[in-house]
Amino acid sequence: MPIQLLSDALINQIAAGEVIERPASVVKELVENALDARATRIDVELERGGCALVRVRDDGIGIQAEELALALARHATSKIASLDDLESVATLGFRGEALPSIAAVSRLSLVSRSATAAHAWVVEARDGVLTQAAPASHPTGTSVEVRDLFFNVPARRKFLRTESTEYQHIVRMLERLALSRFETAFSLVHNGKAVWSLAAAHSSAERLARVAKICGEDFAGHVIELKHDTESLRLSGWLALPTFSRSQSDLQFAFLNGRYVRDKLLAGAVRLAYQDVLFHGRFSAYLLYLDLDSAQVDVNAHPQKLEVRFRDSRRVHDFVFRTLERVLADTRPSAESAGSAPLDWLTGSARFNAVAPPNQARFALPEGQARRGEDAYRGHVAQAAFGAGGALGVGEGLAVGEGPGRTMAANDGDAPLGYALAQLHGVYILAQTADGVVLVDMHAAHERVMYERMKKLLAGQTAQQQLLMPQVLQVTPAQAEAAEAHAQEFAALGFGVSRLAPDQLALRAIPSLLAGRDPAGIVRDVLSDLLEQGHSRRVEESINHLLGTMACHAAVRAQRNLSLPEMNALLREMEGTERADQCNHGRPTWVRLSMTDLDRLFLRGR
Repeated sequence: MPIQLLSDALINQIAAGEVIERPASVVKELVENALDARATRIDVELERGGCALVRVRDDGIGIQAEELALALARHATSKIASLDDLESVATLGFRGEALPSIAAVSRLSLVSRSATAAHAWVVEARDGVLTQAAPASHPTGTSVEVRDLFFNVPARRKFLRTESTEYQHIVRMLERLALSRFETAFSLVHNGKAVWSLAAAHSSAERLARVAKICGEDFAGHVIELKHDTESLRLSGWLALPTFSRSQSDLQFAFLNGRYVRDKLLAGAVRLAYQDVLFHGRFSAYLLYLDLDSAQVDVNAHPQKLEVRFRDSRRVHDFVFRTLERVLADTRPSAESAGSAPLDWLTGSARFNAVAPPNQARFALPEGQARRGEDAYRGHVAQAAFGAGGALGVGEGLAVGEGPGRTMAANDGDAPLGYALAQLHGVYILAQTADGVVLVDMHAAHERVMYERMKKLLAGQTAQQQLLMPQVLQVTPAQAEAAEAHAQEFAALGFGVSRLAPDQLALRAIPSLLAGRDPAGIVRDVLSDLLEQGHSRRVEESINHLLGTMACHAAVRAQRNLSLPEMNALLREMEGTERADQCNHGRPTWVRLSMTDLDRLFLRGR
């Protein structure tokens, strides 16, 4: 065929193929437009998984009557006007291609009313042709109705999945949008049935309640809230405790300036922060909100704007990593914590109303008398069992040190893990706390204590070992240039690296700790990181892995009997050690059973 200009209708349909993949894409574009219009409430209505109908209604600022038709023209937008605007985009949508693309592959109706207008106006698109704007009835805001998606592009329509699958894609999309804007209320109706409604969330408790509704009560009950600001960067959100790990990455949400992103740099920073506390093969869970100057990030690097480019990627990576690392470092035993191992298996089958008044032999006692009786009974049993300093042995493998020590320090607030009573089967430490008992995996706990101690001893000390014969490394010219440019960083890490040829390096010295651990391979990995990310933590990771192995071998082994002073010393070490809730491999180290838990387990008071 001769070269010719494509028709506007075909251009719009081609553009729609790039922007509109499925009904969820339509919902995303329309809801993002509503958010940009400062909507405080957004209602979404679907039929047949969005394939038959998508209707999005908002109470935003609306569109002027004379601009309605222009809103459906390609590359018409109110969000950017110059290159400077494009370099500091502060809105979710800005390219002006969503509405005309949707209109090209559906039957679209757009009705809107601005705050200053006497009434609303409506325009419709049928087969790419717009009707004249006509008066309509509508409150301040905008409604967009999209029917019969891909009705005129059958090749695209046949690639849609089942209605149920398309509906689930929309739900996941709406959940991410609802998590990005807590101050906006959302509702969803499918096939005439109300699915869920989310009220606007302004307080911290209301925001966490929305998180619980979307991500699950379990997630919301096992999170650490974080807020950290610098002059130009702000990070907030919720981190799940390391023990609330997942078999997949389905609860990982990152938002940049209110936009959901799947960014490798941010994901890598989070993964690095969790590396010392997460069990192998498990995934962390988190909701993170990063805010920075919009001029410092390019959000136009991906067709769906899911990936971004930072002007100073190393600074952003280090800020996120260091912030999360400090937060996770505080996952150590405290009086408020229930421990690092889940209790569901123990208490789940004995659930009943915790505030039910206690009774004795089926006769209810007055509340005050009941509590005094319970307290007296507990004190009597504790004194009989442990107060006299006698040994309590139940079967082989249960050993108790001599002397009462500090076992009855029920009101001692400086010992969250309490004081040791016994060692169970040479593996676990049993301790009594102010309101219950604690079980500690002694090897896992001591492993973490030793590991953190070794890291502190080594901090800032990188001993270097000279090689008798330099090792020649074949690299790419780009890697050789990176080695030259980062020579000082290599030297600070303990490596002696120099360039022999455009594609050769000489390795003359290595960190002493990495002798015999393939230092050449580590150098190549570092160079790859430098080229891709501008920084590398390979050496630190390798050294930490070695220290973790050393700590594992140095920690007390199972079946070794510890005295009461030794057990108490380990408990005190745990309370003062960072990340003591997990061993080096991410396993939990301790669990608490309060008197309430024990009462529930044994149905006391029923």
